Order: sequence, then structure tokens, then C-alpha cells
Amino acid sequence: MMSSPILPKRVLVIDDNYDAADLIAELLQIHGHDAVTAYSGMDGLNKAFSFAPHLVLLDLGMPGMDGFAVAASLRGNTAYPQPYLVAYTAWNDVATKDRVRASGFDRHMTKPANFQEIVELVQQLPYH
Repeated sequence: MMSSPILPKRVLVIDDNYDAADLIAELLQIHGHDAVTAYSGMDGLNKAFSFAPHLVLLDLGMPGMDGFAVAASLRGNTAYPQPYLVAYTAWNDVATKDRVRASGFDRHMTKPANFQEIVELVQQLPYH
């Protein structure tokens, strides 16, 4: 039996660490997905509204507009399709995880993540 092909997904990586964001985007592109990066919260928010990603990997600790503010803006704007929202952060304490859940994220992923875990997460997402 043949497995069904993986349909490409649109992924937005928002992280003020340029190298980390670029590496994840390149990894996803190698696996056939359309991945773009943003290096600030405001840039990420603008790209989210124009790119309509299926998934957003969102760093929490960014200067200016942090990941929580980006998540609130995304979740508050129902005129656009809602992406699967992943808090992608080095913060792994209970208070942060609670705040992530309360802020409308779908998942908390701790840096550095296993790249295979990221690829599998993207590939398992349904289309919207």
C-alpha cells in the first residue's frame, strides 16, 4: 500500500534569533513546505496576515512585541484563518506553560527542539 503524499504547509517562523529561524525554515523547505521567517513580533504579525500560515512557530522572548502579544493579536483577529500556534521557547517553567495555554497557543515546544519533531508536527497538520 502506498502512503499518501505529504501536502505542503505554509509555516511562519518568528524568532529574533536569525540563525535559529533561518535554520528551521530551511529544514521545512527541504521537506517540501513553504516556510518564511520574521525576526520581530511586529514583522511576524504583518507576515502572518499576508502569508496566512497553517502553523506559526513563535518565540516568546523577543524585544518590543513579544510572542504573547503576537499570539493575542493573531487570536484576536478572526478575519484571517487561525493558524496552529506553537510557543517555541527556551522557557520551560510551569508559570510559562500556564501562560502559554491561557494565551491561546495550541502547543508549547522547548528549544532546542528535535528537528524531526518539528517536521512531523507540520506534516500532521490538517489543511484549513
